[in-house]
Amino acid sequence: MIIIGEKINGTIPGVKAAIEKRDSAFIVDRAVKQVQAGADFIDICASTAPEHEIETLKWLIKVVQDVTDTPLSIDSPNPRVIEAVFKYVNKPGIINSISEEGDKCEVLLPLMAGNSWEVIGLTCDNNGIPSDLQTKLKITEKMVEKADRYGVTPDRIHIDPCVMALSTENSSMLNFCEEIKTIKARFSDIHVTGAISNISFGLPVRSLLNKTCMAFAIQAGMDSAVMDPMNKDMMGTIFATYALIGKDKHCRKYSKAFRAGQIGSIVK
Repeated sequence: MIIIGEKINGTIPGVKAAIEKRDSAFIVDRAVKQVQAGADFIDICASTAPEHEIETLKWLIKVVQDVTDTPLSIDSPNPRVIEAVFKYVNKPGIINSISEEGDKCEVLLPLMAGNSWEVIGLTCDNNGIPSDLQTKLKITEKMVEKADRYGVTPDRIHIDPCVMALSTENSSMLNFCEEIKTIKARFSDIHVTGAISNISFGLPVRSLLNKTCMAFAIQAGMDSAVMDPMNKDMMGTIFATYALIGKDKHCRKYSKAFRAGQIGSIVK
C-alpha cells in the first residue's frame, strides 16, 4: 500500500493555527511522525485564502523538506497554485490533483514531462462527481490519454474514484469496489487511491466503517491511500488485510510491522 500522509492540511484546526502563527515546530513534528509511521509521501495542503496560498505552500514545502527526504504530495484545488510552487520542490513527488474539471490536465500534466512525478486523478468533471461507473471510467480514460501525450505512463497515475458517503448512498461501498476492479482491469499498472474516511461522513463510530472500507477496498485492488499513517488501527487493518488475502508471504510484513510498533499492541 502506498501511503500518502494527510496530516499537514490547513483544514485541520491545529494545522491552520500553526500556519497562521508560522509555527514551524508543529509542522516539523507532524511531518517527522508521519514518516516514522510509514508514509511514502507527505501531502501538503495550505487551505488558506487564495491570496495567501502560494506563499503558505512555499513555507510549508521548505519546512518539511528541511527535515525529511520523503517526497511531497503538493495539494491544491487550484492548478495555477501547484504550477507556481512546483519549482520549489526538491525531488519528484505527487501532484494532487488533476481531473476533467476546467483546465487542470492542461496546466499540470506538462509539468510531469521528462521526470518521474506522479499524479492523483479525480474521477470528476465540470458536471461534478458522476454516480455511474461508466462515466467514471470514461473520465479515467480521458486523463490517461492526456497524460500519455507528455510521456506519463499509467503506473505514475493514482486514480481516485471518489467514494461517496454511505449515509447518502446505500451502495457506496459496493460501487467503490466495482469501480476499483473495473479501473484496474482497464489499466493494469495504474494505482487506485482514495480518501477512505469519506465513506463514514455523518455516521457514528466512523473509525469502524473506515477500517472495514479499507479492507474491502484492498481486496478489490486499491493500492494507494490518502490517510493518517499514525492511526495504528488503520495501519493494522492494511497489514492484516494483505496477509489475509495472501499477499504477505508467511505474514512477514505483518509481523515486522507489529515488532516496529506500527500496528499497536495485542489486546489482552
